[in-house]
Amino acid sequence: MDIVLEICDTFVFDRVFATLLPSSLAKYVPETPQVIEKLADVINNGTQAAISYSDAAKLPNIFSSNKEIYGINNEYHFFDESAYAHLSLLGRSNLIRQSISLFIIMTIFGWILYFGVAAASYHFVYDKTNFNHPRYLKNQMSLEIKQALSSIPVMVLLTVPWFLLELHGHSKLYYHVNEQTGGWWALLYQIPSFIMFTDCGIYFIHRWLHWPSVYKVLHKPHHKWIVCTPFASHAFHPVDGYAQSLPYHWYPFLFPLHKVSYLLLFTFVNFWTVMIHDGEYMSDDPVVNGAACHTVHHMYFNYNYGQFTTLWDRLGGSYRQPDKELFNKQLKKDKKYWAKQTKSMDVIRNELEGDKDFREYGTEEVLLKRRK
Repeated sequence: MDIVLEICDTFVFDRVFATLLPSSLAKYVPETPQVIEKLADVINNGTQAAISYSDAAKLPNIFSSNKEIYGINNEYHFFDESAYAHLSLLGRSNLIRQSISLFIIMTIFGWILYFGVAAASYHFVYDKTNFNHPRYLKNQMSLEIKQALSSIPVMVLLTVPWFLLELHGHSKLYYHVNEQTGGWWALLYQIPSFIMFTDCGIYFIHRWLHWPSVYKVLHKPHHKWIVCTPFASHAFHPVDGYAQSLPYHWYPFLFPLHKVSYLLLFTFVNFWTVMIHDGEYMSDDPVVNGAACHTVHHMYFNYNYGQFTTLWDRLGGSYRQPDKELFNKQLKKDKKYWAKQTKSMDVIRNELEGDKDFREYGTEEVLLKRRK
């Protein structure tokens, strides 16, 4: 995150914070004797005194170095500091500023990635005949988008502490390739290692989310979508989405991971989340947990909890092979197949949620009106 934060600070946030919270406001902040004493120790002895972020914010210009760093061990810089780098009450290394910046960056990035990938999948991949499925909700896409829009900022807010820990050098993220044993070869095995670790973690978290008491509180909103569109990918209860993202943040605290690989993998994860909700069944691979496997999960609830592979479902006895009809362009939208599918689904739904169904089924009336 230090790479992203330096780019955004250099081109956007330095000026924004200098305008909204200029360093001239420091004169209105009481300077306690303890702050002055700590400051003198830093200046006279060159020591790293135990100064809190709130104390540091009172004297931002003095605490700013020529090359202000992010965290405790980041020596990499890619841009010269902007003219506004030291003109804010909150310097770049201030914890409050970093939290605000990360929240803004990741929320906007999350929205753009969600809308961009889901919209592309909807227009170029998604089979619109699903609108006629008996278990498709009335104007479902707008409901999915509304849920995702409101959930993404909360998920980001819950995730900010992990980003701050990474930023301040408490993870095993690194930049120079020669810092890690194996050099360039290490980059190759980090990718499958990350995927396998997170696949395992998400499987067990996902199964926990299906415990009846947890399901009713957290996971039920995501299972509102029985016949998904790509916009269902991020339509979670925010705590549910955050819980399933935890393995992605745990990995770099346990294993070395290149910073650029981390950013790319983080982006890939969001792409994959959209792909497994796109309703296009291109592969019946016995290993890869693709869209067909995840459709089974939404349709029949208690199967195929995995994210990337079917490994843990097979080991945990929760794997269900996708119906062969899903891979036939004609049979997958046959009304007789839909009726059979719906009957099986209703039995499982009744066991999990009770007899009363809270969903309102229909089709995309808004789109139909626009077409007319």
